[in-house]
Amino acid sequence: MDASKSTRPLPVLIAAVVAVVFGTVTLFSGGSVLFIDGTARAAAGNYVPVIVWFNFFAGLAYFIAGIGLYLWRGWAVKLSMFIFIATLLAFAGLAIHILFDGMYEMRTVGAMTLRSSVWLIIALVSRAAWKYNIEKANV
Repeated sequence: MDASKSTRPLPVLIAAVVAVVFGTVTLFSGGSVLFIDGTARAAAGNYVPVIVWFNFFAGLAYFIAGIGLYLWRGWAVKLSMFIFIATLLAFAGLAIHILFDGMYEMRTVGAMTLRSSVWLIIALVSRAAWKYNIEKANV
């Protein structure tokens, strides 16, 4: 039996909703800084452009992963793991930028910590649920 044919567990439904909301907010906030001059850009302070671009595109991936998790698709579980790893790599890039005396906002460090934590939880919850459903299906 295919795990995608089984019932989507409640923790995955919650993860899906969090991913879609998080993605929507990320697209809006990143888009405001990247595409709208003025207030949003000034409020961002010493933002790191590559991190803002990463987060903007990641927001789209968050949204897609959330829809895939809601539909309980295996590719969404893999995408969630990919998002987590990519976020860690972007965070490492931010750390290197900071170590070489690059300008940054401390809230960017906080935001990347939050993003990493959220996607670690989503990836672990969705992977564990998928694995459980496959094992249950094979019994």
